[in-house]
Amino acid sequence: MSSAKAVKPSVADGEIHPRAGLPRHFHLLWDEDLEEMRPIFRAIRDRRSEVIAGWYQLYTLHFGEARSLSEAEFSRIFEPALFRNKNDLLEMNMDRYAGDVRNLGKLLAERGVPLQEIIASLHLFEEAAQRVFPAEPPLTLETYAKFDKLSHIRIILLVDAYLRVWSAATGTRIDGLEREAAQLPHDGRSRFHGIVGASPLMRELYKRIEAAAKTRGTVLIVGESGTGKELVARALHEAGSRSKAPFIAFNCAAIPKDLIESELFGYKRGAFSGANTEYPGLFRAAEGGTLFLDEITEMGAETQTKLLRAIQERSVRPVGSTREIPVDVRLIASTNRDPEAAVRSHFLRADLYYRLQANVLRVPPLRERLDDIPLLVDHFISVFNERLGRGIVTAGIEERALRALSQYRWPGNVRELANAIESAMTFGSEALIRLEDLPETINRAQSSSRTTSRSSASASNLATFAEVERDLISRALEACQWNKVQAAAMLKISRKKLYAKINKYRLERPARAGSGQAE
Repeated sequence: MSSAKAVKPSVADGEIHPRAGLPRHFHLLWDEDLEEMRPIFRAIRDRRSEVIAGWYQLYTLHFGEARSLSEAEFSRIFEPALFRNKNDLLEMNMDRYAGDVRNLGKLLAERGVPLQEIIASLHLFEEAAQRVFPAEPPLTLETYAKFDKLSHIRIILLVDAYLRVWSAATGTRIDGLEREAAQLPHDGRSRFHGIVGASPLMRELYKRIEAAAKTRGTVLIVGESGTGKELVARALHEAGSRSKAPFIAFNCAAIPKDLIESELFGYKRGAFSGANTEYPGLFRAAEGGTLFLDEITEMGAETQTKLLRAIQERSVRPVGSTREIPVDVRLIASTNRDPEAAVRSHFLRADLYYRLQANVLRVPPLRERLDDIPLLVDHFISVFNERLGRGIVTAGIEERALRALSQYRWPGNVRELANAIESAMTFGSEALIRLEDLPETINRAQSSSRTTSRSSASASNLATFAEVERDLISRALEACQWNKVQAAAMLKISRKKLYAKINKYRLERPARAGSGQAE
């Protein structure tokens, strides 16, 4: 494709290079810059399998078990995308490049990969790609800087496509939820914006979410791990007036504490080693919408101080910047710790807690709402039938299995229940979930419960100590023909104690007993 028709104004923003007469792409790169980077594009395209392998290794090291994509899925998504993108750039076709990158963003959004994971992964790609950069001719610092600018363009395109898909999907889902909610009285709800439960505790939580959603104030969600705090945060966002704006979730425990500040507030290029391009940060990514900070007590004290300032001033200062940038974001935080205990143990700054405690929502653990288990089981069967794509369970769950689930204490809460159902549906071979299909921990708990029940039943049939003692004394007296000296010796107690027991239990010598007993 010739440089004269490389880009439409809508993509390149049509600014003309004063010297070369070439279009400038996204106000960042010229056609001559793309020409200079051709050796880099060719090296990445031709050694893409090596780049993907190194990229996935970095991705695994960074995200660990929290990563969304398996190695096979990672390769299936990114390797062909890498080939197409580099071909687009080699042909200097920025229209097609923009379209391909947006399609990748759409695919990742539909797959449900979190936005923060995508952005961080793009930075990891830079590191993996540089391993295959050509040694000859040697690349200049200016060429590296231009490659960083291209990376910035890719982030712009991906985030734009991702948020468009997310907004459209969320809008459709919210409309459906609003129609469903409008038809139900408050006391008749069994679901609320993706949350499942019809117990009194959950219906009370729905009311509190609705009340909090009418304001724009900060909210603190408190609950044990696995109770569904992020679902509550999403419900708060969706029930509010800005439901179609972005919802960005960030787990403070997922990355090192010293990186959280730059993730939240962004950074300027060159602010620290590895900051090869400007990063806007999650506050600005959530502009107009909601930023959810999960496990806020895992954030360092210094970052908590800066977070408090951002809440109060409604502005953020990127790392390496000298000015603050206004933001319009609602903050929702969560913790699995008792917040007051967290303040005492210095996991949570007192001033930040006082700011958050105006609106506190407590999510009950599953053991306090066991009546919701049948509803939750039906929900997860439906979810995993669709996700696993095989229609595994068609008859639901057998009564024994449901009873075992209802008697278990659920230390891992709803997340543990979801995992139990997924495991049963993955490894079970019947048309319904059986007790034998459930994880061993639940089966062991059920066996222990049965043993305890049998022991309790047996214990209830045992005679009391007084009844056993009375019978023993009566039999000893009869064996000795009511000779109290012999009976006391047989029982190894004093005669005085024997008389006391006879009086206590009102024992009387049978009429047929003979005379001659010793007193």
